Amino acid sequence: MWVVHPEPVIIDEIQRVPELLSTIQYRIDERKLKGQYLITGSRQMALKSSVVQSLAGRTAVIDMLPLSLKELADAGIRLGREEQILAGGMPFLYGQDGIEPSRYYSDYIDTYISRDIADMSQIHDMGRFMCFLRLLAGRTGQLVNASALAGDVGVSSTTIGTWISLLEAFHLIYVLKPWYRSRTSQEVKTPKIYFTDTGGACFLLGITTPVQVLRDPLVGSLFENMVVIEALKARYDSYAVNDELFFYRTGNGTEIDLLLDKRDRMELFEIKSGQAVDGSYLRAMRAFIQKYGDAGMHVVFSGQGCGYLGADFLNYMDVYAMFRETEKPYKLSFSKS
Repeated sequence: MWVVHPEPVIIDEIQRVPELLSTIQYRIDERKLKGQYLITGSRQMALKSSVVQSLAGRTAVIDMLPLSLKELADAGIRLGREEQILAGGMPFLYGQDGIEPSRYYSDYIDTYISRDIADMSQIHDMGRFMCFLRLLAGRTGQLVNASALAGDVGVSSTTIGTWISLLEAFHLIYVLKPWYRSRTSQEVKTPKIYFTDTGGACFLLGITTPVQVLRDPLVGSLFENMVVIEALKARYDSYAVNDELFFYRTGNGTEIDLLLDKRDRMELFEIKSGQAVDGSYLRAMRAFIQKYGDAGMHVVFSGQGCGYLGADFLNYMDVYAMFRETEKPYKLSFSKS
């Protein structure tokens, strides 16, 4: 039974009733009013495919990542470093009392993977796929070696590449690309992997308490993961091109965790999980500047900001503002003939 509802309308889980899209297309073309429909769905690939076919040229597509630290702070929620890494940013956790993050992410990963990823992508061996997910979580913030992963999981490197692309398409991971000046340069050209939610990564690693986060050998990588994704959320919210974020690494191991290419200036970021600052944190950034020219130097850490050593030291809670684009977007203007 159909129920007629006047616009504007919010339609959730549109992938369950894709036949509505043709009706929406007709209504949009008939009424010629903007902003009359807000359409959401959890099956990104199916949803985007349906929208492209039915509503091409009539929509703006927005990818929604988990809550940012700024959004949580605006709601009066400020967790400690370990608690925040463990909890991640899924809204449901902050709207309910008494839910353990590990329990939530157990259900989330189980239902989301079995319902969406496995069904749509025809993954037949879920045991190997879950093994791959756990191994990938153990490599967060590291260079992706598909061949090594393939050997550990027991599948081909081609399959590993397909699975990584799949997780990226479903926004479960973010692939950070390397920055290099030319194709023949000595910089590393292999990407790095980050989970879009640290809570999910913690679950896959078997981390269930803040104390475990603090004591885990990967605490530095998980902290870096949180900062990189916070920067990505700020870029998303700015409608900025995602590939403006990079990392830098040379063949001899010189590495800068995060680069923001602002076209007219490069901003360099070292990410450290500790609360104290060290002048050695600037070594790689100074080497980059000596080779490629002036750039901003920043160190993101768990302590309070300070302004010496020729760089900007900022607390990880301030990352969103640093990466939020404030410039007005470029607009085309057309004259009437």
